Amino acid sequence: MLRVIVRRLLQLVVTLIALSALIFIWLRNLPGGPVDALLGERATPETRALLTKALGYDQPIYVQYGKFMQRILTGDFGNSIRTGDPVIEVIGRAFPATFELALAAMIIAVGLGIPLGYLAARWRGRALDHLTVVGTLLGISIPIFFLGYLLKDVFTQNIHWFPPSGRVGIGLDNTNVTGFFVLDGLLTREFDAAADALWHLILPALTLATIPLAVIVRMTRASVLDVLNEDYVRTAEAKGLRHRTIRGRHILRNALLPVVTTIGLQTGALLSGAVLTEKVYNWGGLGTLITDSITGSRDYPVLQALILLAALVFVVVNLLVDLSYAFIDPRVRVR
Repeated sequence: MLRVIVRRLLQLVVTLIALSALIFIWLRNLPGGPVDALLGERATPETRALLTKALGYDQPIYVQYGKFMQRILTGDFGNSIRTGDPVIEVIGRAFPATFELALAAMIIAVGLGIPLGYLAARWRGRALDHLTVVGTLLGISIPIFFLGYLLKDVFTQNIHWFPPSGRVGIGLDNTNVTGFFVLDGLLTREFDAAADALWHLILPALTLATIPLAVIVRMTRASVLDVLNEDYVRTAEAKGLRHRTIRGRHILRNALLPVVTTIGLQTGALLSGAVLTEKVYNWGGLGTLITDSITGSRDYPVLQALILLAALVFVVVNLLVDLSYAFIDPRVRVR
């Protein structure tokens, strides 16, 4: 098991190094580039040449990359072109919002997806199965930005169940300790603020959870259907084992491997959905920061760090998925 962990960690490091090189070269070769982004309309051939030399962009690309990696290893991602603040601080202010939203979305997707998929497989051909199949098709096919505006119109404009946008209500943003507003309200014993932050979180989380929920339901249903036809399940039923034992030890545990893989992939892909969800609900997280860095100020240092962060999250999640296999299925541990 230790060898597996070490091997996966080495693969993680190699993957991040290769990706950082690709990102570095790609951003340096974009039209305009960081120099024009910094100078804006004031750019002249003379000022462009001076700034290029001051930033070291006149040096060979491998020298620039080496210095870039040295800065990253010390936690220095440079300063934001748009605000002038250190990139790590800019991302640190936006990260809690997206993490809180993504965590809530995955809790909804996993908490509903696995039971619904299991029940749909157990009651195959019945009403619940048909409703689940139709619902998952709708969840996958409806664009997330359209669903966001639809839910927002219904639940905030017509029946007024949820707030329309933002993370907290007016006057309740003074409990910011960690940046995770629900947790901050609990830590400071401001339970009204925690409830308000949770109330603001529900609708964006439901919107973001739609696609992962649909995918997890379908994967769980297909996986459970495969396991139900295995000989060891029929043998357990013939031996008279309790249904709870058969369900937990023989069906769900053996059906979980592809489901866990799906959960890992959907977790890594949540950032792309968060971009649209945060735009609809004015959430102010990493998705908004990515949009502003690309379309607004061409903030290359922030964009570079955000891409690396997304890659790191994706690789770490897949590492955790690989390690979880050994705990779910002992046969993987033996191999």
